[in-house]
Amino acid sequence: MAGDLWVLDITRSTFSRLISEQTGATFRANTFPIFTPDGTRVVFKTRTNLRWVNANGSGRPQDIPGTLASDFPGSISPDGTLLTFVRVNPRGGDVYVVSLNGDPNPRPVVETPAIDGGPRFSPDGRWLAYASNDTNQLQVYLRSLAGPERRWQVSTDGGTSPLWSRDGRELFYRSGDRMMVVEVSPGAEPGLSRPRILFEQAFAYGTTITTPNYDVRPDGQSFLMVREPAQTARLNVVVNWFSELARLAPGGTR
Repeated sequence: MAGDLWVLDITRSTFSRLISEQTGATFRANTFPIFTPDGTRVVFKTRTNLRWVNANGSGRPQDIPGTLASDFPGSISPDGTLLTFVRVNPRGGDVYVVSLNGDPNPRPVVETPAIDGGPRFSPDGRWLAYASNDTNQLQVYLRSLAGPERRWQVSTDGGTSPLWSRDGRELFYRSGDRMMVVEVSPGAEPGLSRPRILFEQAFAYGTTITTPNYDVRPDGQSFLMVREPAQTARLNVVVNWFSELARLAPGGTR
């Protein structure tokens, strides 16, 4: 049913339903699921706000205080205490952070008159990767969560949908049909390598232009991507069409 959330066991290739939409909606009501770092809960978007639920399906979903219908989940800090999300507005979107310990007061961390989105905490919790088009082209940036409001540009020729490797030494992002990677060196300021292409293939982007709809395996050696269904064109040839027309409309004139 539209609006259901499922969990796929990749090893066993089995599905289990996590959330079932009971309203008979014909559109996706529960979307954009993300796991908490320990894998025990799933945060997702509803028609009214953001919620989370136990990943094993037990218990009832709980509202995340301070979130709205216009919010899209991004990622959760490594210690599980903070959620970053995108709040869509008429001019684009801004990146917010909210406590998962009950404080219902989200605070903006990236706020520009443009589209800002796809926020992802680094594995050590020090950095936030995100995409913004405030220079009239979507690019991927890094921003410190503790220091001054300074950013470092990661992509050089357009980029969106950033994801970190498990060790935080690589940052992946998409640029058209190209999957890109930048090496990140630790330090007071991030050391960034030149972007390089990992592969180039036509995969789906999903329903937003900044939120990743792909994932990286923990070893960083393989990706889970979404491929668009093949569009098959069909050509129909109609023969003896005048005889058929005469049969259907015998009183007509030539």
